[in-house]
Amino acid sequence: MEIVELGETDKNRLLERSKIDAENIMNVVSDIVHDVKNNGDKSLKLYTEKFDKVKIDDLKVKRDEINKSHEKVEKNVLESLKKAAKNIKKFHQAQIPEEWSNEVDKGITAGQIIRPLETVGCYIPGGRAVYPSSVLMTIIPAKIAGVGKIICCTPPMPDGSVNEVVLAAADIAGVDEIYKVGGAQAIAAMTYGTESIPEVDKIVGPGNIFVTAAKKLVYGDVDIDFPAGPSEVLIIADKGANAEFIAYDMMAQAEHDPDAASVLVTTSIELAHEVHDKISGKIKYMERSKIIEESLEKYGKIIIVDSLVDAVDFSNEYAPEHLIIMIEDPEKVLKDIKNAGSIFLGELTPVAAGDYGSGTNHVLPTSKNAKMYSGLSTESFIKKPTVQRLSKEGIENLKDIVVTLAEYEGLYAHAESFKKRISKD
Repeated sequence: MEIVELGETDKNRLLERSKIDAENIMNVVSDIVHDVKNNGDKSLKLYTEKFDKVKIDDLKVKRDEINKSHEKVEKNVLESLKKAAKNIKKFHQAQIPEEWSNEVDKGITAGQIIRPLETVGCYIPGGRAVYPSSVLMTIIPAKIAGVGKIICCTPPMPDGSVNEVVLAAADIAGVDEIYKVGGAQAIAAMTYGTESIPEVDKIVGPGNIFVTAAKKLVYGDVDIDFPAGPSEVLIIADKGANAEFIAYDMMAQAEHDPDAASVLVTTSIELAHEVHDKISGKIKYMERSKIIEESLEKYGKIIIVDSLVDAVDFSNEYAPEHLIIMIEDPEKVLKDIKNAGSIFLGELTPVAAGDYGSGTNHVLPTSKNAKMYSGLSTESFIKKPTVQRLSKEGIENLKDIVVTLAEYEGLYAHAESFKKRISKD
């Protein structure tokens, strides 16, 4: 991991960082999606045997398996999941928008009503680690929004079961059904429906490159949260920041994945070297040291800038998934932050707080997508139909606008539909 002053070459490589390029696997994913669309459960079972090395007869997790999962999970883990769920619920309940209506002109009222999606599918990845926290983060906001049916798809373990912690977390969060299927085939199943798995209105949740590619491919037939790549953190720090905290924050992000990105932007040369030395000294003792080393070598960087203004400017261009502001007065620069998935203020607020327990959602946009998207929220699972009503006075007040513009655009039936309602008195 280098310490650099920001030049164009380093800057461009950092800005592009670990963005997933799914184009080279799109043909493979397309074949999987179309196969599942046309052949349903039969294809799901074949792909599960091929990719997960498991033969599955019944794709659906039985209620009895879910109930028994609570007994198998360690009590302290179960209790932590319940406490985390409580905080997540409290945070996401505050996100429910209110319906409203205004009189935009005399006799013309217009407003917005709130309606939840009917069916949502949550993808829960397997692979390098088990992520019960992601189960809570995807299901709870949907439940709070009032979604009628929430299902989960997750890859089975080698014995054909689903990890008991994932099952317990899903039950705590309020899932309706869980299915033993992963990868692009799970995304296809939730999009088009199979004999076992229902079609959904929206698919959310993180996944590998095949899941991401499949979500991009089916978007339009189903809604998705956003394209998501490897996890990332950017830290803005001044000379008074705690170097050890920063070192662990960077290693914490790096341990997710060899393609994760960890960047420190600081005004202090001394802090830059202190952080670098602490990481170098501690990395070999970390449980996932090989992953951390590979990640920091590829997408880890310590950048020295002249001022906090420069640091904020770079951060806005980088648009990080996670942004930690570790300066004397973090609120001072908060007003200037335009692009970030989730923001952590002060040296006592690590990303891990948001990942697990503070209540904010950790399903966040990566790879500069924070310029366009917000993280998963209660509003991700609702629709906002507009509502309007005109009185006789309202018709009179709008007639010149509507008739003139409709006729100008050549839509004469539009104009006539309005004229017929104009009072002849």
